Amino acid sequence: MLLRLVAVAVLVLGAAVAGAGAAWAEPPQDLNTVINNITRWLVGLLVSLATLFLTVGGIRYLLAGGDPGEVGKAKNTLKYAAIGYGIAVLAPVLVNILKGFVGA
Repeated sequence: MLLRLVAVAVLVLGAAVAGAGAAWAEPPQDLNTVINNITRWLVGLLVSLATLFLTVGGIRYLLAGGDPGEVGKAKNTLKYAAIGYGIAVLAPVLVNILKGFVGA
C-alpha cells in the first residue's frame, strides 16, 4: 500500500519536473521570469505533496476502524493537507507582495 503511494508521488513529481524542463530550454531574460518559474515549480511541488497527504489521510481514516487514536491521526493528516493546499494557493500572492517590497 505504502509502496503504491510512493510510486504515485514519484510519477507526479517526475511529471512536474518534465513539464518544468520546457522552461529551462532557454535562458531567462529577466529576474521576473526567474521568480515566476521558481514560483510555478514550487506551487506544483506543494500541490503534489498536499495531494499525497490527502490520500494518506483518507486511507488512514478508512482503515482506522473506529479507533479514536487512529481517527485523530487521520484527521491531523487531512488538516495538514488542507494547510498545504492553502499555502500553495497563497504562494503566488506572497511572491507578488515580496516583489513589491524588493521592487522586482
